[in-house]
Amino acid sequence: MSAANPYPLIIPGYAASRPGIQIGTQLPADASADDMQFARQLGVEWVMTSVPAAEASVETYRAVVRRFAEGGLKVYRLANHAVHNMEAVTLNLPERDAKIAEYLAYIRMLGAAGIRYATYAHMANGIWSTEPEPVRGGASGRAFRLERARTGWWIDRSWDLPLTHGREYTEDELWENYAYFIRQVAPVAEEAGVYIGIHPDDPPVYPLGGIPRCIFGNFEGYRRALELADSPNIGVCLCLGCWLEGGPAMGKSAVEAIRYFGGQRKLFKVHFRNVTAPMPEGFVETFLDDGYGDMLEIMAALQEVGFDGAIISDHLQQVVGGRYAAEAYAVGYMRGLIQAVAARAR
Repeated sequence: MSAANPYPLIIPGYAASRPGIQIGTQLPADASADDMQFARQLGVEWVMTSVPAAEASVETYRAVVRRFAEGGLKVYRLANHAVHNMEAVTLNLPERDAKIAEYLAYIRMLGAAGIRYATYAHMANGIWSTEPEPVRGGASGRAFRLERARTGWWIDRSWDLPLTHGREYTEDELWENYAYFIRQVAPVAEEAGVYIGIHPDDPPVYPLGGIPRCIFGNFEGYRRALELADSPNIGVCLCLGCWLEGGPAMGKSAVEAIRYFGGQRKLFKVHFRNVTAPMPEGFVETFLDDGYGDMLEIMAALQEVGFDGAIISDHLQQVVGGRYAAEAYAVGYMRGLIQAVAARAR
């Protein structure tokens, strides 16, 4: 654990991790032996996984941790998608208090299982995409064009234009609802020893379906939201793809955001991805070396602030060779950047 970041990478029962930027990957809780061996071969240290809400329990979470430990890997994040992108919480719908109680139970279970990090997203109508588009060499990636957007989605739910929830919501309403939620969450996270990184809206900045993206859709919204939380355990899951999607409308560049949140000791996890262009032009998620973001300078900023949390490739392109090939390319590129900035710093 570096002096610049208090997020404890030492999970109970495991040996201390080395200091410095860590690499993670996404695997299902029932990952095969080949999946885990592949991750080890890439030098991956951490796993991001999930368990269905119906199976959530401290015992189940501990069993997942043990299973990955036997495969030579450590669990960084274990998600419950039923308490991620909770429209009832974001919009104050009738089941809000029940969903908050479910979320608090989830955080307590993570802490009891020795899992010290959770990603949370506060989008009321999910992630928005348009049809995939080609990138280098005939590969394809997720795309978004504002003029063609019709539907937001999350796991098994979708929301359609023009108004996803029957009316337009104000920014003041969203802020009141966020404050109601986070003031209950922060003390529980501190008690459980769980650090919560809040993911940006995807895409950020622009209202969609009558819902403003004013809190986690720009730098100023993040700054105010973290001040409202007023907790060392509430911070940022910095999705660089989303930040680059927003472009100048985010109010700060990705490098500036890293320096600010890192300086605040609130940078807990990074989704390391690149896109072809910022909004409002629209974007395609492309290879790390094929987008407009300067990933070397971004990695250098992470090194500069002493970040020693996990970075993951997040979304992958559709390529010949499938997921293994895409992840091998992304992890290799990230590892090369880590080594490059470390050498530059010496």
